[in-house]
Amino acid sequence: MSFSLHGLPVSHGIAIGHAHLVSHAALDVTHYVLPKSMVQNEIARLDDALETTRLELIGLRDYRPQQAAAEFDAFLDLHLMILADEHISSAARQMIEREQCNAEWALKTQMETLVSQFEAFEDAYLRERKTDVVQVVERVLKTMSGQPGHTPPSAQHDKNLILVAYDVSPADLIQLKSHQFSAILTDLGGATSHTAIVARGLNIPCIVGLHHSRELIKDNDIIIVDGEQGVVLVNPDKQLLAEYKLRQSQLDLERQKLKRLKTAHADTLDGTHIELHANIEMPQDLADVKENGATGIGLFRSEFLFLNRNELPDEEEQFEAYRTVVEGMEGQPVTIRTFDLGADKQLKNAARVASNPALGLRAIRLCLTEPKLFRTQLRALLRASSYGNMKILVPMLSGVAEINQTLQFLEVTKQELAAQGIAYNPEVKIGGMIEIPAAALALSVFIKKLDFLSIGTNDLIQYTLAIDRTDEEVSHLYDPLHPAVLQLLSHVIGSANKANIPVSVCGEMAGEVNYTRLLLGLGLRQFSMNSAQLLATKQRVLTTSLPEILPLTQKILRSDDPLKIQELLARLNAG
Repeated sequence: MSFSLHGLPVSHGIAIGHAHLVSHAALDVTHYVLPKSMVQNEIARLDDALETTRLELIGLRDYRPQQAAAEFDAFLDLHLMILADEHISSAARQMIEREQCNAEWALKTQMETLVSQFEAFEDAYLRERKTDVVQVVERVLKTMSGQPGHTPPSAQHDKNLILVAYDVSPADLIQLKSHQFSAILTDLGGATSHTAIVARGLNIPCIVGLHHSRELIKDNDIIIVDGEQGVVLVNPDKQLLAEYKLRQSQLDLERQKLKRLKTAHADTLDGTHIELHANIEMPQDLADVKENGATGIGLFRSEFLFLNRNELPDEEEQFEAYRTVVEGMEGQPVTIRTFDLGADKQLKNAARVASNPALGLRAIRLCLTEPKLFRTQLRALLRASSYGNMKILVPMLSGVAEINQTLQFLEVTKQELAAQGIAYNPEVKIGGMIEIPAAALALSVFIKKLDFLSIGTNDLIQYTLAIDRTDEEVSHLYDPLHPAVLQLLSHVIGSANKANIPVSVCGEMAGEVNYTRLLLGLGLRQFSMNSAQLLATKQRVLTTSLPEILPLTQKILRSDDPLKIQELLARLNAG
């Protein structure tokens, strides 16, 4: 029988293959009372399962795929931390002793307690972490039943296997990755789920939030995964199958053709040069940057050096990372952002989690309250500045007080290095991110005190529209084309150009080709995006005439009708 399912597309592309269903541990465990003489044996059985699971998770690091996202290790660390949490292990032992119950029941009860605590969080990202708790307990229960991990598929098919699961833990995904799944489907999950992050890192289509896929899809069913539209087609007819095979071939062909543009200059039809830079998280990303022909790094998210580790990186480790990137770009510009920790990127073992992290102690606010941590990073950054064309970018500035404090920290650090005879570039450029509406509206002070600006559209849109972009319930209201957002973008880009101060966009809008001509029409001349988006954006630039798009861009700015804006944008992108 043919039918379709609809979910949330979190990693694009088209995949065609056979379904491989992965079962998850039944958490409806039996409850029974033990004789008192068996209580200690039951505790020992629990401890054995916890230790076996711990060793299994640690051992997975040896099987980490080379192409896997850097977040894999972070996921393993998080699951190991949950496994060792006293609210699971110690509390389960105490419950076995107190109630003489079986270990499975104690474990499940403690899991439900933790899950209810996570569900009470206001922040959507933190609420979603309850899934990690369930995944860890699920893994322990499988170990206790003698079935650790997921059973890998047989070799009865080629690599075109599509994983269909209720949910997939990152640890299980590492094991299953060796079987070359071409797509992932899950009943649970949102845009910020770990499964989504992993799938994007592996560059395979993924649709989450399907709710009933495991009930409706059978093992070995032929499936089409349309990661563009969030549609799953099960047992399609020959005509539909042929149509999607053609679309899949066309997408592959388009990707191959784009590679020819790697060395082409990003110039519009009227001869205006556009800078296309890349966003990176770690020095290892340099290979992708060069493979896609970026002319610089517009955003090095330094906070990823700090995440998912017991000890923070010292000055030397940071310096080596920054120097590696600066030298690796061989004179091309490298913009390194001071750490943007807080919100959804918490330090491991952070003392507190704010009720609304996106509006709490994060980014430059955290830097200024942790001067030792900030000064260490500034020393490493300044030292690296002497090895190439490096700039420093400060996130989440809201006004003159934060700018002045940051510049004062920087000046004191320069004086320290000079006194110690340590080389640095005294003329290193300092820029600020425009991602808070207050910063956009009070732009004159930023222009006076800083060397360049970078617009972080992800947060600027979120804060302008009061939308938590990680919350599925309101994510449909997240609108880059909202008139208020467009007016702020036009104001910032226009004001910076008038003052002759460099301005770029480093948020998701920069890498979305549907917005390329709109941003060009607003006056943007420097984009920074994920490396994989560079060539498609370059192609759009090469086919754009600025004089032709300016009238339509102005019409979009003057409109307050969402449907009219969409219609004008379609006309802007035609041809």
